[in-house]
Amino acid sequence: MSSRDEYVSAELALGTAGLARRAVGSAESETAGRRWWDADADDYLAEHGADIGDAEFVWCPERLHEADARLLAPAGELAGRRVLEVGAGSAPCSRWLAAQGAHPVALDVSGGMLRHAAAQNRTTGIDVPLVQAGAEHLPFGDATFDLACSAFGAIPFVAEPERVMREVHRVLRPGGRWVFAVNHPMRWAFPDDPGPAGLTVTQSYFDRTPYLEVDAEGRATYVEHHRTIGDRIRDVVAAGLVLDDLVEPEWPEGHDRVWGQWSPLRGELFPGTAIFVTHKRGA
Repeated sequence: MSSRDEYVSAELALGTAGLARRAVGSAESETAGRRWWDADADDYLAEHGADIGDAEFVWCPERLHEADARLLAPAGELAGRRVLEVGAGSAPCSRWLAAQGAHPVALDVSGGMLRHAAAQNRTTGIDVPLVQAGAEHLPFGDATFDLACSAFGAIPFVAEPERVMREVHRVLRPGGRWVFAVNHPMRWAFPDDPGPAGLTVTQSYFDRTPYLEVDAEGRATYVEHHRTIGDRIRDVVAAGLVLDDLVEPEWPEGHDRVWGQWSPLRGELFPGTAIFVTHKRGA
């Protein structure tokens, strides 16, 4: 794996000049997300490629693996299933699913991330179909997939996550499961810091103003949206999905990896990840 020092940071490449506080709509969020991950793909995977692997299904920085948790397929029934991964990035989860006999499709808004996904398809010999599109408008027919999943992909970066829930409901077959992992909503109230400074509340949990970085002209270069636990549940229910479980992975004993705001210090005190396990009503 190459060193991060070989890459220009996304902030520098996009001309990030500072922070702003304002609403950000769907179109601007999607454009910012695509540009950010295109610019950051090399750097991100140089730093975290070893954490997520080339063909592993890791739900979160707490190192919860689908092979152990079986949140998507409780009885291990993956062979032959059509699976949509939303916000797949370099698609290691989809390649793991393919290795289990599933038929995954990896969707991401970023061509830069999908470029890495295509390269890893070749190096692993696991050829997963790749689709570039935003999560709020899925380019698939109704009832196309048996299962859908997202491990920290897309959902925190879209302005209208309720649209994502409705779209996933639409493309799932009756009885299909939809499992998605996001940063735990309570983390919003704390600074994005893995050290002691990240243990003190500095803003309201109920403040839904997005985290927004802008360039010198005020254009969004990075956007991350916040929803409370209640908001997430309401989005699921309003889409017609059934909430089966809400998993808050505990920090594993002996796990000393610091990943962004995730760290042993914070992980021992409060959750960093929320995983929503849902299904579409039907047979």
